[in-house]
Amino acid sequence: MKKNDNGVLIVFSGPSGSGKGTVLGEYFKGHPEAAFSVSATTRSPRPGEVDGVNYHFVSRRRFEEMIREGEVLEYTQYNGNYYGSPAGPIREELAKGRDVVLEIEVEGAMQVREKFPEAVLVFVLPPSFRELECRLTGRGTETPEQIAGRLAAARRELALAPRYDYLLINDKVEEAAARLGEIIRAAKCTPFRNESLLQQFLSEKPI
Repeated sequence: MKKNDNGVLIVFSGPSGSGKGTVLGEYFKGHPEAAFSVSATTRSPRPGEVDGVNYHFVSRRRFEEMIREGEVLEYTQYNGNYYGSPAGPIREELAKGRDVVLEIEVEGAMQVREKFPEAVLVFVLPPSFRELECRLTGRGTETPEQIAGRLAAARRELALAPRYDYLLINDKVEEAAARLGEIIRAAKCTPFRNESLLQQFLSEKPI
């Protein structure tokens, strides 16, 4: 029997300080077959940035054309520039059987949920809100006012966490990355991802 060989689109979100990037870095160490979605932007490349690696750098006219043609799964504007996730490369990788990870904010995740309902949404959190505050303070890179702003943003993001499929607690990075792998494996076993297998099973004639 043939199962669905397409990859799974994983949307990974969480507040600043939750350790999203660190968890994903650990996950990709053990899963080099997975792909990380490279966002597109209309801002200019910074020194050392490479097109197609850090971002897909496109013109504003091209990005707006992509929006009109439905070529982005989600997008937003920040400081006068567009940022978004090109749909074409994502669908191509999924069709090859590669899992694709999209690290985006909660607003973008809700856009993906509407346009790509089969995506698996994972919301990452530290063990407690107090731990989140400690992590932000421990960076030593922001003022108390900036930290307070990030904590307020975290509370707003948490309000959308119930719309995700899974919560992932980042207590220890290695364990969190392992649990992410378990989530993705479980997602591949859902009935709607294996409809052809079920239909083949049901169509078999008894001996």
